[in-house]
Amino acid sequence: MLKKRISIVLTATLLTSILAACSSGTDKGGSAALPPQEPGQYGDTGNLALPLVDEPTTITYMLPSNAKDLGPGKLVVQELEKRTGIKVNFQTYSPQTYQDKLKVIVASGKLPDIFTGLKPAELKKIGKQNGVVAINKYADQLPNFKKLYMEENDWVLKSYGDEAGNLYTWPIYNLNRKVNHGFMFRKDIFDELGIKEWTNTDEFYEALKKVKAAYPDSYPYASKSLANIFRDWAFGWGLGNTDQYPAYYDEKDGTWKYAAVQQAHKDMLDFMKKLYNEKLLDPEFLTDTQDSWTTKMTTDKSFVTFDWIGRLDLFYNQIKEQNPDYDLRYANPVGPTGNVRTLPEVSDFSVAVAKNKNTEVSLKLLDYLTSPSGSELMTIGVEGVNFEWGGDGFPVYPELKDLPLVDITVLEDRYAMWLEGAYLRPDHRSIYYRFSEKEQEAQDKIVKEDRFEPLDPILNFTDEETSKLAELQTSLQKSAEEFNAKYILDAGYGEAQWADFQTELSRSGVEELMSIYNAAQKDTRSPNRRP
Repeated sequence: MLKKRISIVLTATLLTSILAACSSGTDKGGSAALPPQEPGQYGDTGNLALPLVDEPTTITYMLPSNAKDLGPGKLVVQELEKRTGIKVNFQTYSPQTYQDKLKVIVASGKLPDIFTGLKPAELKKIGKQNGVVAINKYADQLPNFKKLYMEENDWVLKSYGDEAGNLYTWPIYNLNRKVNHGFMFRKDIFDELGIKEWTNTDEFYEALKKVKAAYPDSYPYASKSLANIFRDWAFGWGLGNTDQYPAYYDEKDGTWKYAAVQQAHKDMLDFMKKLYNEKLLDPEFLTDTQDSWTTKMTTDKSFVTFDWIGRLDLFYNQIKEQNPDYDLRYANPVGPTGNVRTLPEVSDFSVAVAKNKNTEVSLKLLDYLTSPSGSELMTIGVEGVNFEWGGDGFPVYPELKDLPLVDITVLEDRYAMWLEGAYLRPDHRSIYYRFSEKEQEAQDKIVKEDRFEPLDPILNFTDEETSKLAELQTSLQKSAEEFNAKYILDAGYGEAQWADFQTELSRSGVEELMSIYNAAQKDTRSPNRRP
């Protein structure tokens, strides 16, 4: 679940408009007092008393969604109002247009009560102008937030807050599955040819050669990741970072480095060049679309790739009528480390609360959604209403029994569950964590042998550092991606061009860039600066 965000430039005038608009009054749905509810009536609320308000209240909640209707007829909307007394008006836009809409709304100054999707630096900027609230200042009213992020994971304020230790984003807890991406191979073809699954990089190369010999018109390895192939492979060479790549943290000496100028990166490029020269790597690996890649992977033009584990079953379901023996499986990692990426336990979608008369109500709603009770509602549903527990410990949805596949997008559309920016602590009894046989094999293969690269620190940059990073990062990454492509595709590229490239990046400020990272690394651990 990757989130795209764009940079939004806020002028002083714009910020003034935000502050003016954020002083708007609370929208009350009526004046009748709400009766207290029995403790435990809706499960574990983390010591939040329900309802959350004394009288009916309406708030706006802006988030991306492809669901056609998230109005009052949806189960989650009804349940939230019944349980909390809050009528939630979900203000949604498609993920494709969301950032553009968010930009317009932020510029207008008319912020929704709750919204998601700003870049962290822009959110902090608005927070410092009191357009959105510092959540930690309300912690005594928010028992679930306080327990998770001020007691059990107090590093969150240091890594996601501003220099004063104020946190303007409500984090997402325990969303990620252990293994979600990796190398994949056509086991049916490997078995047909008597090829064993590789256990190291040399065996990977030899396996591709054997497949090529049997299928001479094929390119055994195909990719749809475009330039992200270098990031995806980097974990196997000890250079990976999901969010900051090509910057990565070197645990050996405790410093941040730039992957694209490291010898290990050149080793990886040399290996890719070898595959390319021997026609083992699809020549369109930097330009393939998902459609063209899919065609190759389902028509015996390519047999090995890197992708999301859901693809293991999706491809089979797509091709099973034409090829019932098709068997795509999760493979061992490639590269000297033999490891894959580690996914974080805490994620940041920049869920923010506007500074207005609805602030405390909005914060309490987010705290309820973070409780076990709210988590179950948003990611499993309501027992006896839309689901029953199945024999395997996962929910079954009787109303959806005739659908060929029930996944979280179906639950979003039908019930307003699994809304991005509203699931704040997913319940791992949800169907999202019910793995198919192939997906479970992927989990077991990596988890049982603990084949994970260490998770890099999450850095917190000052406004000045953020500004300087913006000057340097784009041009450096563009240069690195251009060199990567030329090095692999151009037979004339070798040691001399590698040395020239390192010199070029040095002149372009790579040392200055990494000095900012290492300064932030030091400061993030400093109690004097980020308590």
